[in-house]
Amino acid sequence: MIVVSTATTDTPRPVVPPTTRPRRRWPRPLTGALAGVALTFAFDPYGLWWLAPLCVAALALAVRGLRWRAAALVGLAFGLGEMVPLLHWTGVYVGPVPWLILAVVQALYFAPLGVGVALCSRLPAPGAVVGGAAVWVVEEAVRGRWPYGGFTWGRLAFSQADAPWLRVASLGGAPLVTFVVALIGMLLAVGLVEARRHRVAPAAGCLAALVVLALAAAAVPAPVARGRAVTVALVQGNVPRIGLDIETQQEQVLRYHVAETQRLAAAVAAGRVARPDLVIWPENASDVDPYADPQARELIQEAVDAVGVPVLVGAVVTNPLDPNTLFNMGIVWGPLLSATPGPGPVYVKQHPVPFAEYIPMRRLARFFSSAVDRVSRNFAKGAGPGVLQIGPARVGDVICFEVSDDTLVRRTVDAGAQLIAVQTNNATFGHTPETRQQLAMSRLRAVEHGRWVLIAATSGISAAIAPDGRVVQRTQLFTPATVVQQVRLSDSRTLADRLGNTVELLLVLVGVGAVVLGGRRREEPTSTP
Repeated sequence: MIVVSTATTDTPRPVVPPTTRPRRRWPRPLTGALAGVALTFAFDPYGLWWLAPLCVAALALAVRGLRWRAAALVGLAFGLGEMVPLLHWTGVYVGPVPWLILAVVQALYFAPLGVGVALCSRLPAPGAVVGGAAVWVVEEAVRGRWPYGGFTWGRLAFSQADAPWLRVASLGGAPLVTFVVALIGMLLAVGLVEARRHRVAPAAGCLAALVVLALAAAAVPAPVARGRAVTVALVQGNVPRIGLDIETQQEQVLRYHVAETQRLAAAVAAGRVARPDLVIWPENASDVDPYADPQARELIQEAVDAVGVPVLVGAVVTNPLDPNTLFNMGIVWGPLLSATPGPGPVYVKQHPVPFAEYIPMRRLARFFSSAVDRVSRNFAKGAGPGVLQIGPARVGDVICFEVSDDTLVRRTVDAGAQLIAVQTNNATFGHTPETRQQLAMSRLRAVEHGRWVLIAATSGISAAIAPDGRVVQRTQLFTPATVVQQVRLSDSRTLADRLGNTVELLLVLVGVGAVVLGGRRREEPTSTP
């Protein structure tokens, strides 16, 4: 009997999958978060402006080759890394909950930014560089407008007050400064990718383009004001103490500013300082309504008569059309012996700060923090730019947070402002970086519009800023002081003024177009750096 065996020596063995380590997903979000934290050091008071393009490059490398969900996570991590420490000053006196809510909301804008940069990275090198940089402008354009008029803290442009390319603000405003910073960062990122791939020519091209861009931006001439010379005095009266309880200090703060103005008048009479042509008081110099309170009116008139020139008074005034709301107002106040005595033309703040000067959705907001009830009456919005004739000068009045609003400041200049006055009150935020960061914004505005910018702050920092962005004089925090500065008026308009929002709109279109084109291309492997 023959037995036939069907067994063979080459019977296949069961396939055992090779052992693989699980893919670690945390390094890229961690890179994004660390880059965001590093970006906070580009802003004042640290002023390491050169970190900004490096952080842009780090984000670009972290999202390169990722699909949209992973890229959004990296972008969100970047946003949290930047916004949580950058905005900590908002919680100094109201507690951590409002601060963290604001930081998280602002960080959410960086999730689509991460997606946009990732999609642009699929394009050939020129498209990846230009498109990725333009996406930063898109993010800032949206965040600066919505919701409630937007919030612009943390823009790349506002970290560049000491950068050699700040002057490009005179060509295209803050959006162009952001684009230049992001473009340098994207060139660095793409150049590193090409170098790792041993593509010498493209890597060298990115490096050469980076150097040429930086040198060209630094070579932009600084604007100069060439009009009539006038002397302006900025009065910083100071406050009795730091904090939110301003309502218990109202009359005392007014008296401080009256006293400091009288000291200025005495110094002028003694010949120690030049006689000013006009004087600027800060925001909240009088939280007592001078139209309704005879004593406040008398105190202000006393100070104005002592110095003998018109004074721009920052005051809180009850809205005559709705007594349940207030106006944050600048009032031109003339000496009694002048042609226009007493209170005259006014400017009402157009962009009150949501959840600080007015409370949207008050019931819902109260659920998160009872501090919202400190704002017992909402501030109403003003209408029209604040161009006021004060003595020999047409002054563009910008109140506090408004200096961060591109369109609002530009409209003031378009309406004929020959210099820009920033009335501000930062006493609530104490010694935090908020005041220094607002000063940096004002320096950019000086270059953008080619005008002197004069900051009058209740407790500091008051400053005189030349059209090239230099801080010529400044005060210390929480110190009574007066700045007397001769400035030149300007009726000229920079290219940024003439172009308006055109540069930003073009860059937004480039960014959106690049994202669309990148979305239609096949993504690169995620192993690509």
